[in-house]
Amino acid sequence: MDLADGVRIPQFGFGVAEIPPEETTRAVRAALEAGYRHIDTAQLYRNEAAVGAAIAESGLAREDVFVTTKLANDAHGHDNAITALEGSLRRFGFDHVDLYLIHWPLPARDNYVRTWLGFEDLLRAGKTRAIGVSNFQPAHLDRLAAETGTVPAVNQIELHPALQQAALREHHRAHGIATEAWSPLARAGVLGDSVLAGLAEKHGRTPAQVVLRWHVQLGNIVFPKTVSPRRMRENLDVFGFALDDEDMAAIGGLDEGRRTGPDPDTFTA
Repeated sequence: MDLADGVRIPQFGFGVAEIPPEETTRAVRAALEAGYRHIDTAQLYRNEAAVGAAIAESGLAREDVFVTTKLANDAHGHDNAITALEGSLRRFGFDHVDLYLIHWPLPARDNYVRTWLGFEDLLRAGKTRAIGVSNFQPAHLDRLAAETGTVPAVNQIELHPALQQAALREHHRAHGIATEAWSPLARAGVLGDSVLAGLAEKHGRTPAQVVLRWHVQLGNIVFPKTVSPRRMRENLDVFGFALDDEDMAAIGGLDEGRRTGPDPDTFTA
């Protein structure tokens, strides 16, 4: 799919949050072998070097793998954001990343606008092909647009059937911001739901595949995480069936506003 700035991004990616560095190279190499071409990491995860090593070992051309990383929470500020990405590039062994995100807005620190100005400079310098944010709320997005004139290409948010964030997704749609979903399966917390079990039986799929297909049909960019090569292949195998309107409505009825992670308005890292 294409971002508003014209950068093409694979809709289905592989996330490496909470995968230890010593396991990350093997996991990413297995994901690339399974067909994934979008890897999502962060400075916070401390496994960027392992991601870079896996891509180098894969034999794939650098331009064939879309790589996202995110700014560490202790590196907000214009100059810090630039220095932090330079460190990421050294660890990856790259001359650029494809997407650089502010990981959290940290509104109590009131520094995300200055941070974003550093991101704009990195974009102009070719150190990243696109810039975006993660865990931003509508007020944070509106402030960036008002004070800098630049709209993030994406906002990566917690998003799953128990936390569907319809108002935020509509805000994204209205402003040309792509929605990325982290914790797309609610850390497996929704997979025992009877509605999803029924849909899985109807389609001859697993509950996880049903949820991931729901994300795809909503237009979300999605990053399931697993270290199992079998699960990697299973998660990616969601393009051979479709949910009908009744199925989508049934999943839409599962929204509880239930987070598995912090609230972006109050999270202070």
